[in-house]
Amino acid sequence: MDRDVSERRVVVGVDGSPSSYEALRWAVRYAGLVEGTVEAIAVWELPGLYGWSAPAVDMDVDEDEARQGMRRELADVLGADASASVRTHLVHGNPADVLLRAAEGAEILVVGSRGRGGFARALLGSISQHVSQHANCPVVIVRSSST
Repeated sequence: MDRDVSERRVVVGVDGSPSSYEALRWAVRYAGLVEGTVEAIAVWELPGLYGWSAPAVDMDVDEDEARQGMRRELADVLGADASASVRTHLVHGNPADVLLRAAEGAEILVVGSRGRGGFARALLGSISQHVSQHANCPVVIVRSSST
């Protein structure tokens, strides 16, 4: 991810959850107010890869297909015009670590309150909680209107 240090970067984590869509919309509105750029970060990680009880998984991930899917998803959420201005990054790794690295030098990091996993009644997901405690920039945690 090449970065221009003079621009005001708004980094947002997206994972397909309703709260990440709300975070994306919030990030785009905020970037418009501060004349910044939005970087949408989607992270993929193979479940169980780091644990001893990992099931057998197919390590073949079609990144081009995933990138195209991400672009379509952003267009569905934001509309074609707004999504065209969003820089997208699909990164392999631990979601919290990837988001923290991506947010280095950013104006702000925006995440949804809960991702796709976890407990439905939890106010904060593990990723949003972790980045809020460890980011070097301000963090905004956005709840879905459906929660």
